[in-house]
Amino acid sequence: MNSGGDQGGSSVSDEEWERFVRESAEGVRDAPKEPSARARMVTRRLREQPEPPAGWREHRPPRQKRRYRYVIGWLAALALLIVALRPSLVTDLFDGGDGTDAAPLAAESVRPTGPPPTDDAQGPTLDEPFRGSPAARWADGADGISVPEAKATGWMSRAQVRQALGQTRDFLERSSIDADVLRGERPRKAIAYINPHQEDMRRFLRTAFDHPGKKYDPTLLFSRFDPREARLVGDVVKTRGRMTYEVGERDALKVSTDVTYVYPVVGTDEDGADGTEVKRVIVRRSVVVSWDNPATVVTEPGTFGLVSFKTTTSNAGCDNTGGYLTPYTDDTDGTAQPHDGSTVDPFDRSRSLEEQLRADGDKGCGTATRS
Repeated sequence: MNSGGDQGGSSVSDEEWERFVRESAEGVRDAPKEPSARARMVTRRLREQPEPPAGWREHRPPRQKRRYRYVIGWLAALALLIVALRPSLVTDLFDGGDGTDAAPLAAESVRPTGPPPTDDAQGPTLDEPFRGSPAARWADGADGISVPEAKATGWMSRAQVRQALGQTRDFLERSSIDADVLRGERPRKAIAYINPHQEDMRRFLRTAFDHPGKKYDPTLLFSRFDPREARLVGDVVKTRGRMTYEVGERDALKVSTDVTYVYPVVGTDEDGADGTEVKRVIVRRSVVVSWDNPATVVTEPGTFGLVSFKTTTSNAGCDNTGGYLTPYTDDTDGTAQPHDGSTVDPFDRSRSLEEQLRADGDKGCGTATRS
């Protein structure tokens, strides 16, 4: 027997050959089996189906999306139509529906082209005295008076013009916004800006405060209420207006102002108690002053000459002669504010006050369309 292995002889032992014969007869566990006829039929049906059936808890997105896009577009168009008809529905989301927290308007640098839009008919309250009014978006106090950039003009340098403009605005604040003046006190700080050598103004001021009347009416230049009849609600006065300047007579600096003031007030009874009905008195004033050259005009430092002043008031009665702004109240005894049937929008600043007065002429006492 050759132990090196002969190619012509068998190398399988008797034990291995016997195990091979036995396993072949019994069948190998992992050997592949031919599928049955039923298994072949099920397999063929599954292959013929385009996709497996959806399970009852399975989520499958819809194939058709056009219907949903159509519904969304229709709802968007409906929302735009509603906003166009009722824009306040959008603004109310930001200001609570009263306009008090709405974004403030930018300063008025030029004359507007038309009146502000009309808000919803919401009246003022003690907590929200400017609710439902265009003034709700105006600035508080003197911040609503726009001051232009200063340039050297007339006899004044740029720095002097800047100072004169600031003092002019300070005069407007002390004459129409100062809390003491609004309570009926004399506007001494404002009067201090008026040239004491201007004799016609000295006579007007003296007569207007000592013996007020239709011709000598201090409310033409100053806002003041009789505390026995009315008091301001809160401490905020809404304003909107601007200042312009040019060279005046004798090389002076001529400053023109046009400002609208809104005062929320309540009446007071005989015992001095405040009422609960809030009225908004609206005053528009056009005041023109001249900062004269002391080399040509007798004046005092820090004072100006009054060239002109014009005023219109709304919700303050007609032909007041007592020296105070008098808010009217609707009542049943025939003392409601008289009017001649004409109307005026006190918030329309698209025309100058002079143009408005010329257009109104002698129509008498009109009625404000809003406040």
